[in-house]
Amino acid sequence: MKKNRPAQPILPGHFTNDFYLDDEATFEGIEINEMDYSYLTARNLMIRGSRMKKVTMQRTRLERVECSNVVFEKCDLSNLDWIGGSFHQVVFDQCKLTGTNFAESYLRDCRFTNCIGNFASFSATNLKNVQFDHCQLNDSEFFEATWKHLFLEHNELTNSNWMNTKMSGLDLSSNKFERIMLSQDRIKDLKVNQEQALIIAAGLGIKIVD
Repeated sequence: MKKNRPAQPILPGHFTNDFYLDDEATFEGIEINEMDYSYLTARNLMIRGSRMKKVTMQRTRLERVECSNVVFEKCDLSNLDWIGGSFHQVVFDQCKLTGTNFAESYLRDCRFTNCIGNFASFSATNLKNVQFDHCQLNDSEFFEATWKHLFLEHNELTNSNWMNTKMSGLDLSSNKFERIMLSQDRIKDLKVNQEQALIIAAGLGIKIVD
């Protein structure tokens, strides 16, 4: 079965720069550069067809945010809480996502490239056509996540938690990890390299005899 790579965001030809965080606000066709929206709160925010570059939103809380066809480039979104958000055709490129909370969110056609996402949470997320490429995801949470067409390529996954997440068909072979948490009853058909197989076996308490 062919696996679907994430679709690219569709952006307009012209942008405006009018953006602020407020409940129920809707923005379309905006381009924001080097602005700081840290420690703020907004509910039901909607962003469409937009680009954000070097924007900072540290410890901001965005409840039920909806992002569609948005590019975040070199943004600092550390400890941003957008639990229960909806993301469709969104790119995170070279972003800081340390401790960022995506829990219970829906992500479709999303791509994370060269991001620092240590301690980020994707627990109970629904991931469809999502790619993580060359990201740091150490100590990240993918607990009870559901996915279809998930691509993990050249990431760091040490201490990441995949408990109660089905791993069948997932390819971890190009990623690096020293420890990883998996549910033993959900790793059938998981694809790993030889070194990773030994790490997983040790984590499950399996003793390998020469």
